[in-house]
Amino acid sequence: MKKILLLSDTHSHIDEKILKYVHHTDEVWHAGDIGDMAVTDTLKSIKPLRAVYGNIDDDKARMEFPLHNRFFCENVDVWITHIGGYPGKYNQNIRTEIQNHPPKLFICGHSHILKVQFDKKLNLLHMNPGACGIYGFHQVRTMLRFEIDGDKIQNLEIIELGKK
Repeated sequence: MKKILLLSDTHSHIDEKILKYVHHTDEVWHAGDIGDMAVTDTLKSIKPLRAVYGNIDDDKARMEFPLHNRFFCENVDVWITHIGGYPGKYNQNIRTEIQNHPPKLFICGHSHILKVQFDKKLNLLHMNPGACGIYGFHQVRTMLRFEIDGDKIQNLEIIELGKK
């Protein structure tokens, strides 16, 4: 079993409110728009990190992290990308791949809108943790925490970090 902390859209911001949750997980996953690499350096110094770069990220982030990160966690096929859309409205750049080879868990960021939705057509779970940074139009900073146990995604929690 793995305890996962999922965050996105830090936009160069990391603070103790975020780090408090990092310490109580097995892995941290970042769905892009990292901003300053000090964010991911801090996260990596505490727990294993899987991340993708986002549209605001510079060449340093793009050299360290991929645009798409597809991997297995336990027995769950996971695909993380920054601009991916959501069920019924997938980004045109990934639409064919997701329809032909859907993962069990599809994660993206970008919108700053927390959303968890099951895609019945593709039989996948979509997650967007919202934004935990202090820049952007969102009002409340959010992240997600969940467990992967074998082929099960369970114990999903919304974490609200307060107003930005």
